[in-house]
Amino acid sequence: MAGSSASRSDTDLVERVRELRPLIRSHALRAEQRRRVTGEVVEALTDAGIHRMNVPRHYGGYQTSLRTQVDALSEVSAACGSAGFMALIQAGCAFIAALFPDEAQDEIFTGPEVRVGGTLVPGSKAVAVDGGYAVSGKSPFATGCQDADWHLLTALADTGDGPPEMLWLAIPMADLKVLDDWDVSGLAGSGSNTVVAQDVHVPARRVLPIGPLLAGTFPSQRNSADPFYRMPVLLLFCAWTAANALGLARAALAEFGESIHRRGITYTFYERQHEAPVTHLQFAEASMKISSAELLAADFVALIESKAAGGEPYTTQERARIRAQCGYLVRMCKEAADLIGSASGASSLHREVPVQRIVRDLNALSLHSFVNPTANLELYGRVLSGLDAGTPFL
Repeated sequence: MAGSSASRSDTDLVERVRELRPLIRSHALRAEQRRRVTGEVVEALTDAGIHRMNVPRHYGGYQTSLRTQVDALSEVSAACGSAGFMALIQAGCAFIAALFPDEAQDEIFTGPEVRVGGTLVPGSKAVAVDGGYAVSGKSPFATGCQDADWHLLTALADTGDGPPEMLWLAIPMADLKVLDDWDVSGLAGSGSNTVVAQDVHVPARRVLPIGPLLAGTFPSQRNSADPFYRMPVLLLFCAWTAANALGLARAALAEFGESIHRRGITYTFYERQHEAPVTHLQFAEASMKISSAELLAADFVALIESKAAGGEPYTTQERARIRAQCGYLVRMCKEAADLIGSASGASSLHREVPVQRIVRDLNALSLHSFVNPTANLELYGRVLSGLDAGTPFL
């Protein structure tokens, strides 16, 4: 998978991705129709180095700052929400792969452009066998699985007494089957099909227990002392999904800013929409919602980077607040896009018009169980009220 990014660094990564926006945008409708990102876009993003962001440097990766990752992923998402969502999932799963035992990493990171996908829904069962586990089951929402080299499959393993143990198991995509069942109304081009394991043997070196990971313990010896990999992966997913929301909302605002000069308001005397006071109010309110969302993202991204640099632990309240900030900013981006969508007229319903797709993509993102604004607000409210968070996923 060697590409021209091999001789580059991440210093101009955002600019390289920004230059791809016309290409990505031109393929967005086709991605939705095909229900997966086009091969041209996948290769262009790979060549730009987007998959190197969380790959360890000793494998040729960048270990890109979180702020830069958010900026790069938001550029992809502004051009196509589905491509941006696939990119963030694969970037996140590369980070998780770097927490696996070092032997497993040597297998996975045979090249820095390797594409790693994964799921967190434990739809499979892992049975302990000599030297590892035998895994069977179905795992839905496997974003970008058709264009991944490896998959981090979540499975439950029977412990004999007490609740089952949740595991991440690194499996080559060649050992899994893909069900072509992704047919949805939002993020429709992300190719988030179901992957199926049928008695797949996974050696112990390619297993990552999720419980200890959430508590801050993981088996990689090379990366365990690196502050970059001490960042809590679930909080990182808040930042990565925020990038998707921000990119989509910014794109909607930019599209609206252009269209109001080309169209009028039907059945009124406004020959150009930008002349109408109602447009001024809609434009300003949508802009303020997006600006507020940007401030929330900047706040918790700065906190995550600061904690990583200083090695400071998080309080439960800080973790819950980041979850809430992520959900709330997605809500504001969705509200901004809904406002723009309703102000864009019936002509915006055409499939080739980006605004209607952005509205659907943000709705889909807000329904993600880890992002859902209402669920995250309740979680934060519980902690503020002195109660247990009610979940280990912080």
